[in-house]
Amino acid sequence: MRVLLTGATGVVGTELAHQLRTVAAAHGRPLDLVPVARRGGGTALPWRMGAEPPPAALAGHWDVIVHAAASTRWTLGRDEAVAANLDPLRAVLALADRETHLVQVSTAYVGGERNPEDLRGAEFEGYRNGYEWSKARCEEIARDEHPGPLTLVRPPLVVGRRTTGEIARFSGPYTMLQALVSGTAAVVVGDPAGHAEISPVDEVAAALTAAVLDAPPDRPRTEVIAAGPDSLDLDTLLDVICTTLNDFRAAHGVTPVERPPLVSVDSWERFFLPLSDQYLSPIQSQAVRLLAMFQSYTSMRRPFEPTWKVPDPAAAMAASVRHWAERRPRLALARPEPWTLLGPGR
Repeated sequence: MRVLLTGATGVVGTELAHQLRTVAAAHGRPLDLVPVARRGGGTALPWRMGAEPPPAALAGHWDVIVHAAASTRWTLGRDEAVAANLDPLRAVLALADRETHLVQVSTAYVGGERNPEDLRGAEFEGYRNGYEWSKARCEEIARDEHPGPLTLVRPPLVVGRRTTGEIARFSGPYTMLQALVSGTAAVVVGDPAGHAEISPVDEVAAALTAAVLDAPPDRPRTEVIAAGPDSLDLDTLLDVICTTLNDFRAAHGVTPVERPPLVSVDSWERFFLPLSDQYLSPIQSQAVRLLAMFQSYTSMRRPFEPTWKVPDPAAAMAASVRHWAERRPRLALARPEPWTLLGPGR
């Protein structure tokens, strides 16, 4: 089986390459896995998809293409999102034929319910940001333009491996950990009962591995990776993070971090945000804007309906926090700096 994997050095791609090789070998399945990434690295071939022709080594028939490459920045403008995500997909589709099973890594957030306050105007057509909009467009392009079998895999926020917390790089949800230990997360904005969907990276890779090694679907198939009714609410998520961090700090003789108060979106935008813009330092104001991006992802009114169920997300989150703390001890053991009001003339 000849398999092309894009985004091979990313969080999902790194884990998937490991699992695919392990599972294929365990079941005696011949596997010719060809990884590519924007800058290459390790065994991955370099390819700037959408901006340059594919390497000659990518010619020929592919049994499966797993397209995991993407820019996940929530700050993408529309033109940036097209160049970063839509153009690369079309470059990948040019390598596929009617017998190629395309496994497209999307995001769970193209589905589900979006709160009215989450939306960012007409530019992104009802999606929260350019990343979501581009992934939704990529799903449409894959359905419309790929002539062969198609599986769309939609993970939520991705954290480390379930048991060890290991992950290729710290991004996305890990921003909140650094904000908590630095003191920049003086408050968390959201609904305490709102749903926060996470998945360990090895669960995402397991769903993708199954898609690659199983028989291709007869019609386009969508796999939604989520905990559904067992997802964490924001209040519990904060408890898990703070408890795990403080266990690590206690083991090193360091005072605990305080759990930041939860403030509703309405109260924050009506009363606190105008004051923060006026009185906080530039660094604190930037932190407020950064954490606000997580607001809609940790306060969903309804969880997703999973086709691939994530069990015990609290344990996975705790393992991820422990691993982050062990790899970033200077940050995890830092003394939080309290917010200081500077006054309007700063």
